[in-house]
Amino acid sequence: MKTRIVLVDDHTLFRKGLTELLEQSGDIEVSAFTGSPDDVDMLLRAHRPDVLMLDLNMPGIDGITLMQQLRADGFDLPILMLTLSEAEDDLARALRSGANGYLLKSMEPDEVVDAILRAQRGETVVAPAMTAKLVKLYDQKGQDSTSLLDALTPREREILSHLSRGESNKAIARTLDISHDTVKLHVRHILAKLNLSSRVEAAVFAVEHKVAPGGRTENR
Repeated sequence: MKTRIVLVDDHTLFRKGLTELLEQSGDIEVSAFTGSPDDVDMLLRAHRPDVLMLDLNMPGIDGITLMQQLRADGFDLPILMLTLSEAEDDLARALRSGANGYLLKSMEPDEVVDAILRAQRGETVVAPAMTAKLVKLYDQKGQDSTSLLDALTPREREILSHLSRGESNKAIARTLDISHDTVKLHVRHILAKLNLSSRVEAAVFAVEHKVAPGGRTENR
């Protein structure tokens, strides 16, 4: 079954071109596209897509503000920001506001397709070119990261190791034979204890601190 998306971008040529490229993959169906943020609520209710892609910068309202409004209205589907901006501030604002991904318009089509499919599975995705900036954002927190890691329980470390591999809550629940709600609770505790704002930051933390499968840490 194809992944259905709604695409919102105010540039007509880009919108139509991306639609053609995505549908050529065979894995994506663009259920609807629009250049008007005012149409998004109606399109989501009419088409019930698996993923929503929003241009970050649009006339009248930016993608992050629109996303926040949609979340407040009860839409909980994965939302990906699509942008030309490689600014760290935009990346941080998007992820901390609840975006499931931050994609660049300069990405290759197959990278965008892969990101959409991963987002549908519950993963948080960031353009490869933004990974170093994501790590820098984490480093700027200035926390004693070793002591923060020590505050995690063994189960929380175990779940953190799964987050580092980009696994969704449902996948972690199946692997550990615990409920989905239990995983969600652990993830909230992990983010709070590590003073992080998103699963992506948690994954970066785990990789930087070599949290191995099972929650062990290496070379400490």
